Amino acid sequence: MAKKERVNFNIFSTNNKIMEPNRKTHWEQVYQTKTPNQVSWTQEKPKIALEIIRSFGLPKTAKIIDVGGGDSTLVDYLLLEGYENITVLDISAKALEKAQNRLGDQASKVTWIVSDITSLQPQSTYDIWHDRAAFHFLTTNEHIEKYWNIVNKVVSNFLIVGTFSEQGPTKCSGLEIRQYNKESLSKVFVQEFDRISCIEEEHLTPFDTLQHFLFCSFKRKKRTIQV
Repeated sequence: MAKKERVNFNIFSTNNKIMEPNRKTHWEQVYQTKTPNQVSWTQEKPKIALEIIRSFGLPKTAKIIDVGGGDSTLVDYLLLEGYENITVLDISAKALEKAQNRLGDQASKVTWIVSDITSLQPQSTYDIWHDRAAFHFLTTNEHIEKYWNIVNKVVSNFLIVGTFSEQGPTKCSGLEIRQYNKESLSKVFVQEFDRISCIEEEHLTPFDTLQHFLFCSFKRKKRTIQV
């Protein structure tokens, strides 16, 4: 059997030597000083994410992780729909504290992880990995490769990645981001995942401006056991 080629992460023209700020310090400051209506990414209801998750047809016991979930309301709606094994990960402890306070007693039904996604030490596998907030902030090939390695290790079934599209902003919260189209986003994950679909969204921010997002969903390829 032919050996799989290693994924080439040097696929972007973006300068890989951009100096990155301390991401944790940045995001703790953001969530300590701003309310949901003062940040552009706030959604009243994450409709596209919910529709994609439902389309997978998995049972309510499916293990779901929301990467970069912050104080997003996706967890609220997943609980409302009866999902039982939800994890929310964010680099900011303050963001997760806000979500926990909002959920009240319901927060005890969720696993909360404070971690930079590129330094995560996975303790579990997941049926569904959802990320609308973290991936496009990874501006170096080194960090993208770390992200891919974690995804490849822990995602057993489905992957959802939402990023800014090529029509979207080039910065968010004062930080550089990477824009994607469906081909470039798929190229990152194609070795181990088959693309299901890509959906474009015009997100209306709390400031009544539009941001262009791209959501792509993928399914884990069947793994061949070599004897």
